[in-house]
This record gives sequence, C-alpha cells and structure tokens, in this order.
Amino acid sequence: MTGPLLVLDQVTRSYVLPRETLWQAPPLVHAVQGINLHMTGGKNLGVVGESGSGKSTLARLVMALDRPSTGSVSLLGQDLNQLGAAELRAARRHFQMIFQDPYGSLDPRHNLERIVTEPLAVLGDKTPSDMRLMTQNVLDAVGLRRTDLGKYPHEFSGGQRQRIAIARALITRPQLIVADEPVSALDVSVQAQVLNLMQDLSQQVGVTYLLISHDLAVVDYLCDEVAVIYQGRVVEQGTPQQLFSEAAHPYTRALMDAIPAMSPRPAGSQRKRTTPPEPRQPSAAGCPYAPRCPKAQTRCDAERPELSARGEGHQVACHFDSAVKA
Repeated sequence: MTGPLLVLDQVTRSYVLPRETLWQAPPLVHAVQGINLHMTGGKNLGVVGESGSGKSTLARLVMALDRPSTGSVSLLGQDLNQLGAAELRAARRHFQMIFQDPYGSLDPRHNLERIVTEPLAVLGDKTPSDMRLMTQNVLDAVGLRRTDLGKYPHEFSGGQRQRIAIARALITRPQLIVADEPVSALDVSVQAQVLNLMQDLSQQVGVTYLLISHDLAVVDYLCDEVAVIYQGRVVEQGTPQQLFSEAAHPYTRALMDAIPAMSPRPAGSQRKRTTPPEPRQPSAAGCPYAPRCPKAQTRCDAERPELSARGEGHQVACHFDSAVKA
C-alpha cells in the first residue's frame, strides 16, 4: 500500500434533539467537531476518551453507517460518502467492524456458519464451496473448531462469541477493522485471550485496527498511535509511550489519574477530583475542557486551542503546554 489507508478531513457530526417547547428551536448535540485523522496500513490507532466523548459516533462515521455533517471520510483514496449503494457494498470488503457486545451483535436465529459467511454472501462473488472453505480457514485463525459450524450463539461463551465476531470481520480479508470496545463486556482473563488473538492476527494477516476504547491498558497493548478526544475534539495525539508517560494535555492526565492504583499511594498524596460539566452544556468559544481544567486561565475561555506539534509525532491542543509539562 503506497497511499494512506484512512483519512478523516475536518469531520463533524451534529444531531438534532427533540425540542423542549413548541416555541424553541430544537437543540443540537455536536458529537464530533472537526476531527482530522490519518492512518497508514499496519499502524493501529487507538481512540480514547470518556463516555459521551464521541468515540462510537466516530466509529459509525468511519464505517459509513452514518454520514458526517461536514468533512469527508476516505478509505484507500475513496470518499465513502460519495459512493453509491452498490459501490459502497463492494468497498465494504476492505473495512469491517467488531462490535462491543458479543451477546447482542450475533443473530441468535443463525448458526455459526451463516453468521461468519454473511459478509461474503452480501458481496455475492463467491460460490458456496468457496465460502465454506474460507469460513473453515478463518475459524482456524481465531481458534474455533470447524465442527462448531452448526452451533448457535447461545452455545458459546462470551469469549468464543467475540472470536466469532472477529472471524466474521476477517472473512472478507479487510485491510481495516474498526473495533468498538471489543473486550469491555468480557471477563479480564478472557480479555487477555481476545487481545492476544487480535495482536496475532494483526501481525500474521496484516489487518490494521482502529480501536475505540476507554481502557488505556488495552490501547497501550494493541496500538501504535493514540488519539485522545474530549467533547468530539482531538486534544492530544501521539504514541502510547508519549501520551502515557509524557501526557501534555490536562485531560489526558486526568484519564491517567483515573486508572486504579495497584499499590497504596504515598502518605499525604491524594487523587485530584474534578467535576464534569453538565450534560449537553454548550461549548464556549474557548477550550471545551476549561470548566474542568486546573490550569485554565482567561485565554482558555476566549480562544480555542488548536492541535500543534509538541515533539516528533506528538500533538497537543493546549495554550499552556509548558505549564502542563511541569
């Protein structure tokens, strides 16, 4: 692959909510606000942030399950939202998705063979014998038995169901897989198994992941680059080493401080507590994180910071980066 795999250019997405009164205009929620992302093949990207930050909306936009209000989403040089229905269906062989809930994402009325082969059946360019052979091969790749083809989802454990979801995503041999919280619904021991499987597949099959998660440990394990988003904006981006050991944005530091400590804290030290803004609170003209930021100053309320380089491959959107580094 010579060009970029995935490019998001100034992508925004707003939703109209039901109006509260007859005389008021319906309110808007700005779920994604001017996000730019650039992915190359073989470099996994993690997107982290708290609930409501816009992660799942971003995943839906990348998968062309939703259309951006403005901006473009391009995969392998094609703007997905400019494709017709038939062209988009054909393009989906190159990008697939692993959903969060392994219990709700599989149709309980279909057996394993039908679930895994469904993407091939939609594309319609394989014979039944070819689809069965490809299904058997992908089951081998994710550690499931070929004798399970006739079983139904309720006959599998949660970890096995997520392996089925991974097999379904792999069946078209895509170049990009969007994984939306792929292990959050699983037990910790099962999470490790699924993550090891995803890493092995990335190395052996060459698939690239866009990983949506709130778990920094999962992102650190699987991803080559991380984008931290807050209220629909990227506030910091870099390698896991840069972000988790040299976090430059106060929100990234707050996420790091929220990780439970395995050992007691030193005497006299306390975890800082912050109060989140009210839900659906309109963003001011300045930094959206200003109401929660301990470093906020007058400039933060008047001027929104843009992403700027802090080092090689490391960007941060903060007016007072030097103060944050201290």
